[in-house]
Amino acid sequence: MTLITQTLNWISNGLLLPVIVLLLAGLAASLITLGGFASYVLSAFRERARARELMKQFRKGDFSGSGEPGLLAMHVRQMEQTGWNRLDCEKFISDLRAEYDRELEHLSFMIKAAPMLGLMGTLIPMGPALAGLSSGDIATMAYNIQIAFATTVVGCFIAGVNLLVYSVKRHGFADEVSNLIYLLECRNGEAPDAKVH
Repeated sequence: MTLITQTLNWISNGLLLPVIVLLLAGLAASLITLGGFASYVLSAFRERARARELMKQFRKGDFSGSGEPGLLAMHVRQMEQTGWNRLDCEKFISDLRAEYDRELEHLSFMIKAAPMLGLMGTLIPMGPALAGLSSGDIATMAYNIQIAFATTVVGCFIAGVNLLVYSVKRHGFADEVSNLIYLLECRNGEAPDAKVH
């Protein structure tokens, strides 16, 4: 039994360095994501206002605005190239949704993985910290407690950043897909009473 517990302790302690390295890598990636997110938000505000104006035109049957700049106009042009064929347009929208899902997937992974790494980084040093406490080695205990708290904070920060970016982008992507589905129904003579985003 002693051999088994010693082996588990050895494995646990050996995982601390990889966990810290992964947390630091996740922190760097999250800071890069956060920097890009600031630019995304600014462009998203402009795109949202532009999309509202275009949707007003499109609802009236005026598709002349499809030549204007912007993400929605670009997607409408791509659907126009199919002649608004329902099957082709539905395939285009499905591919677009899959592309958006892939873009969100790594954010979702970070949201789930970062707290797990933070928890591992918290629990692993607690063993040496308790051992230091029992032997009266306060310095060792304090050092390991610092590691435990630091990894927890970093893990929560990574998850929080990615959750923020995920939430904002998910709503933006959902609005874009919703507008394209609405326009397809309009062009096929089945305009539903849908809310224009």
